Amino acid sequence: MKSIRVLAAACVLGALAGCSSAPAPVTPTQSASDLTPGNRTAVRQGGTLRWAVDEVPASLDVYQADATADTALIAHALLPSLYRLDDHARPVPDPDYLVGAELTDRTVTYRLNPKAVWSDGTPVTAADFTAQWTALRDTHPGYQAIASIAQGVDQHQVKVVFRQPYAEWKSLFSPLNPAAGLPLSAGPLLLKSLDAKGGKAALVRNPRWWGDAPKVDELDFLATPDRLDALSQSRVDVAALEGTVDHPPTTNSADALDSATRALQRARALPGITLHRAAAPAFTQLTLNGARGQLAEPAVRRAVAACVDRAKIAQAALGPLGLPAAPLGNHLLMADQQGYHDNSASLAATAKSMHLELSLLYPDGSATARRTADALVAQLAPYGITVHPQAASPDGFVRDHLAAGDWDLALFSWPATAFPATDERPLYAKPQVGPDGKLVLGLNYGGSGTDEIDQLFAKAEAEADPVQQTALLRQADERIWQLGHSVPLYQRPELVAVRTGVAGAGAYGFGWPRYQDLGFLRQ
Repeated sequence: MKSIRVLAAACVLGALAGCSSAPAPVTPTQSASDLTPGNRTAVRQGGTLRWAVDEVPASLDVYQADATADTALIAHALLPSLYRLDDHARPVPDPDYLVGAELTDRTVTYRLNPKAVWSDGTPVTAADFTAQWTALRDTHPGYQAIASIAQGVDQHQVKVVFRQPYAEWKSLFSPLNPAAGLPLSAGPLLLKSLDAKGGKAALVRNPRWWGDAPKVDELDFLATPDRLDALSQSRVDVAALEGTVDHPPTTNSADALDSATRALQRARALPGITLHRAAAPAFTQLTLNGARGQLAEPAVRRAVAACVDRAKIAQAALGPLGLPAAPLGNHLLMADQQGYHDNSASLAATAKSMHLELSLLYPDGSATARRTADALVAQLAPYGITVHPQAASPDGFVRDHLAAGDWDLALFSWPATAFPATDERPLYAKPQVGPDGKLVLGLNYGGSGTDEIDQLFAKAEAEADPVQQTALLRQADERIWQLGHSVPLYQRPELVAVRTGVAGAGAYGFGWPRYQDLGFLRQ
């Protein structure tokens, strides 16, 4: 299970006014991924591909609390993932590692690819599954659900028995760490060097790799704060730019909006560079603090939420990046995920004059966050709602402000997930009273929840039928709307610059690169 983190670069664009009714359900049109085309036969052998990252991690264990998206990006080149995610976040077996898997009652029987070996030559076996379960069963819900793991008829078969029905078992063991410990690998590439201080991770071909041979000789991940300069000076070949555009290098918040526009214009003008755009696996939303003040009343929360014009905010936020501006109408599923449905009509509230005075917490340094704050001030003012924006440092946004609860409205983003019944459940779980008599919010910073929502999540987590699980998740989302807990605004954009001639790279959405296919096109 991936860890849930607040993305500090959260929030949206648009200084807007007005209010609109909930749109009818529509078929999503935005791109789930956008890659440079080119099949393996068109990619030449050799070369070093340079990939910009925020920072090079000291460890490649994606299950540690401080793991980042960069940790996962690098780890996926080195470690087995039994399942990959397709364009609609559906798990599909990776035949390089998994021949097949079958669920019978509460037992999953995995049939591993007999060619799969770690970089020291030892086969991938049940021992690796057991070691991962042992390491994670006290902290990760999916692994807590496991009762036992054993070898099957031979070393290539693994039997995992669950204590209770667990529908999202495909989220487990992806990636799979070696029982003997990192930096052993079992991917198309292996680790040549990892220098967190120097900002470089160098990966080279794995001589024991059994699948399609990697095209590049070396893949370097480089800590690159100045992405546009690095691209213009040909120091990197692939670089995500949404952070550069959203957080321009300026300390003056008044200049942030103009700087963001200039950064995007410069990115578009880079010679020999293609900008790839897709919807990212993350969404921006507005949380209403139901644990204090007038927003403790659900009817008031719903009335405030009804004043937010999600469609106009999405248009202002996504239009400049060339993405379709579809507002998000679901707390649990993104618009490019199987089973998505716009449930915003469940809010069933009408905007009206209330004469409220509310604070609005948002992360400082973000051009989109600043625009969103301005938009909400303008949108809510005609209804007698005075909003006081309060910018907070991204470094302490969660710990010092969001978790402290000293706010009325808060703008931030959550990562999206392919397994919402488990991963999204803590965001909406009903707060419980602790030993000291105070509410324990956990990750539900809004502070509102119900037993019914908790029960729907529990049923969805145990429901093996994907159609029935989707129906349960839809019911849970409808109840979250009716609770006035939060307002999903839009799926965040992913903007990736790729040098001309580089194949297989771009904006991956929920997925990740097929590293053996990355390379340079023949001239």
